Amino acid sequence: MPRLSRILSTILITAGLVVLVDAGLTLLWQEPLSAAYGSFKQGQAEDELNDLESQYPTAADLEAIENVSGTAAKAKVLAERFQPQMKQGDAIGRIQINRIDLNTVVVQGTDTASLQKGPGHYRATPIPGQAGTVAIAGHRTTYLAPFRKINEIQDGDEIRIEMPYAAFTYTVEKHEVVDPGDVGIIKPVGYGRLVLTACHPLYSAAQRWAVFAKLERIDLFAIGGDRWPAP
Repeated sequence: MPRLSRILSTILITAGLVVLVDAGLTLLWQEPLSAAYGSFKQGQAEDELNDLESQYPTAADLEAIENVSGTAAKAKVLAERFQPQMKQGDAIGRIQINRIDLNTVVVQGTDTASLQKGPGHYRATPIPGQAGTVAIAGHRTTYLAPFRKINEIQDGDEIRIEMPYAAFTYTVEKHEVVDPGDVGIIKPVGYGRLVLTACHPLYSAAQRWAVFAKLERIDLFAIGGDRWPAP
């Protein structure tokens, strides 16, 4: 019996240490198990995006914008041609925020499965290039926690969204803490706007931290800028 007690004690102590380590990692960074799964799913999304990029531009895309004047107008045509191809959970582009060292693939949709792959585009909002407010959500503590440091983004910082048809640079205007059901944050405001959202505070879904950014520049080239020049 003493030997059995020692074995049981060792097992319980070990299990307790594992729980403490897991909790510590979650507090300092993110939940470890979902992070591993998120890394795998983000890798899949990266492959999907690479494949998607390899298809651009098509001859039809170039023909569609041949007689269109102005960068914004051309981006709008390309965005409207691209949107019908977007399916739930598919990779659609990339988000880069230097302030928080973020460079990750964005997927279509904000359902549970989609957000396990990376930040997700709200399907009810436009995509970059279309008029209105583009909205993207991301996790803060699970599945790679892409928006873990969303609260560290500062006014004036640049946020770059790269789509297969163009790159869009936004400048951060402000931050707000809002209720989860506050749909007013995605309403049109008369200019191109980007809204990023994530749960707030950490480890809670009680509210949302929202970052608002204004569209400042459009570059008509594919991700990487080396496959096709601005028409």
